[in-house]
Amino acid sequence: MVESLRFRDATLAKRVVEKIRRFASKQETVKICHVCGTHEWTITHFGLRSLLPSNVEVIAGPGCPVCIVPASEFDEAIQLALKGKVVACFGDVLRVPGSKMSLLDAKAEGADVRVVYGVGDAVKMARREKDKEFVFFAVGFETTAPSTAVEIVKKPPENLSFLVCHRLIPPAMKVLVEMKDLSLNGFVAPGHVSTIIGVKPYRVFPEVYGMPTVVAGFEPLDVLFGVYMILKQLSEGKPRLENEYVRAVRQEGNVKAQELMKKIFEVVDDNWRGLGVIPSSTFKLRKEYETFDAQLKHGVKVEEGVDIQPGCKCHLVIIGKIKPTECPLFMKACTPQKPVGACMVSNEGTCRIWTKVSQQI
Repeated sequence: MVESLRFRDATLAKRVVEKIRRFASKQETVKICHVCGTHEWTITHFGLRSLLPSNVEVIAGPGCPVCIVPASEFDEAIQLALKGKVVACFGDVLRVPGSKMSLLDAKAEGADVRVVYGVGDAVKMARREKDKEFVFFAVGFETTAPSTAVEIVKKPPENLSFLVCHRLIPPAMKVLVEMKDLSLNGFVAPGHVSTIIGVKPYRVFPEVYGMPTVVAGFEPLDVLFGVYMILKQLSEGKPRLENEYVRAVRQEGNVKAQELMKKIFEVVDDNWRGLGVIPSSTFKLRKEYETFDAQLKHGVKVEEGVDIQPGCKCHLVIIGKIKPTECPLFMKACTPQKPVGACMVSNEGTCRIWTKVSQQI
């Protein structure tokens, strides 16, 4: 697969792989977890796992922002749509299953569900169509939360409210490292999220858990360098936090974005699909901005959601305990055309990525 890279990159990749093999030979087994859908796409698309020695495994953690939103929150969006509210959402949210149906199913029943490229589109529609109530389904990690916060602080139209489902990556990583049966040896931290939050929030992993942690970019070489840096740390017996993605990620991150998020949101405990309740892991609108809260404004109430359908192993794929091919429904009952689990829907979902790559071969 190295040959699929540009000549210069391929030459450098071979040299990095040689170093990886040299350090790996000093270890028994190494399990590295990344927490980013784009990292998984790069690893799978370029066949990077095939370049690694057999005792080095790179698994995909909960890096798909759509996949980890619990079914109950999709149920809320669906309820709003079926009650006549216009629900604006990103395209990869449309087909994610709730407990009984998806937003696409609701749309087929006559609900007004619209795909937007960003929250700004929802604001424009609400201003144009003042006779309708709009709800923006705000999904995403720290990467997209600032754009939601920007529109709220600018005081959007009164007929627009927000179903806020933004979640935070470091608390989920903490859950993974504390899973004894997962036995992780290192983290490749997500590049996009890190451009916002910076490097500091990951210090806890090497300092408290002795877990080598490297922030990495998204080119094949970025990922290989990330793996190499982790193996080097393990070989030296000196776990630390390093930033491979220095061309985009600053130590302090985007301070203005952080300040804006702190102003608009408070951090609360909440449920993640496949992971359960994670402490201090979810954004919620602060009391002074509750007028924009769709749940309060429209009195949304749902029963406890059904996150995982019978036979589906999404909850194990999300934390990297199994590969997509180990799920009995993968590419049988669960396909991109008819997904059973959330991991098969989004372009950042591990099952969807594995399916797309296998179809290209």
